[in-house]
Amino acid sequence: MAANKAAEVKKLNRKLMDFLDSSVNAFFAVENMKNILLEEGFLPLYEGEDWNLKKGGKYFVTRNGSALIAFALPKKPFKGFQMMASHSDSPVFKIKGEPELEMDKAYIQLNVEKYGGMICSPWLDRPLSIAGRVLVKTAKGVETKLVNIDRDLLIIPNLAIHMNREVNDGYKFNAQKDMLPLFSTIEGKGSFKKTVADAASVKEEDILDWDLFLYNRQKATILGAREEFIASGRLDDLQCAFSSLQGLLSATPKESVALHCVYDNEEVGSGTKQGADSTFLKDVLHRILFAFGMGEEDYMKALQNSFLVSADNAHAVHPAHLDKADALNRPYMNKGIVLKYSANQKYTTDAVSAAVFKRFCDKAKVPYQSFANRSDMLGGSTLGNISNSQVALNTVDIGLPQLSMHSPYETAGVEDTYYLVEVAKLFYSSSVLGRGDGNLEIKF
Repeated sequence: MAANKAAEVKKLNRKLMDFLDSSVNAFFAVENMKNILLEEGFLPLYEGEDWNLKKGGKYFVTRNGSALIAFALPKKPFKGFQMMASHSDSPVFKIKGEPELEMDKAYIQLNVEKYGGMICSPWLDRPLSIAGRVLVKTAKGVETKLVNIDRDLLIIPNLAIHMNREVNDGYKFNAQKDMLPLFSTIEGKGSFKKTVADAASVKEEDILDWDLFLYNRQKATILGAREEFIASGRLDDLQCAFSSLQGLLSATPKESVALHCVYDNEEVGSGTKQGADSTFLKDVLHRILFAFGMGEEDYMKALQNSFLVSADNAHAVHPAHLDKADALNRPYMNKGIVLKYSANQKYTTDAVSAAVFKRFCDKAKVPYQSFANRSDMLGGSTLGNISNSQVALNTVDIGLPQLSMHSPYETAGVEDTYYLVEVAKLFYSSSVLGRGDGNLEIKF
């Protein structure tokens, strides 16, 4: 690796680790992105107010506190939109409304439920805590406060092997029995709400409700013989969200509006007001056009001069399970961005969108790889095809290769962060103009 590239990779991954450590769930990821954008001169917008946009301006809008769209306008009239989408959420355990479970008059466990499809076993026997948002009553109505109980608070203890001889033989974890975190001895009964109130600096009696989640307390780290891997919680999909944001901050839009889109609830189907299946993106695109006196026909024309990169991490080949990967479409960490293909349209990538994205990779001097599931294995879906149900345009599904997807501690390659930032910078500064089915002009 060239010295200047190595230095940039190291610098980027330090910033990524700080972002991951502080983005303990979707609410904090969006809050951190907001703060970064404000520091970079982006102005906040609100969906319930007028949008007075200016050419060359930089703006962002949030929805639900867990989804965000930031955009930079070119200084001259624009023809379309250059968009990159990722997601803010990860599989996790959510605290139920009535949280305390008294067990055998000796312990207090917390009542949790699964959010998304996680690997359960790595959640056991490690320090955990709680973060999210609380809704509190005020003189004027209701206010949202972010809360992070920033200390080792909980643990989900394994049952000793002497009492569970099958634990290494394919044990099936029961979410209502095996995955409940230990909060306190019986002496702590009734203290959960106060613990949350103290962390949020509010009165216990003012808390009306909450969206609170467990999180893994282990910090992000760099490892490997050559320091070539990054390990952390929430790499899926905050590695892509971070890279997309860094690309936007370094870009100079010329003939297209550059949009960094981060949705929530991808892990549970995206069917919420803040998910990829909502009107969030469509609403923002319309508001941008309306601010410059354009209408519905202009919107339809603009979509033909637009391109969407759906960026959600991909499966790297596992060193101990080589047989789980396709015979030829086999991504490896630090070998480049992954284009994701599916004949059943679980991914939106087709020959047209793949060809366009490959042009960007070649221009940025960034390697790329391909991923497809084995033909006898079902795969998951992601943002691209869901988002296209609301905003239909040329879309490619890509990701960065990683191991242990949906574990509370995942592994990826440090160079791949750099690769996606480089492509994102170029992508956001360029335009893809439609010239009929499968014919496009790329203006770098």
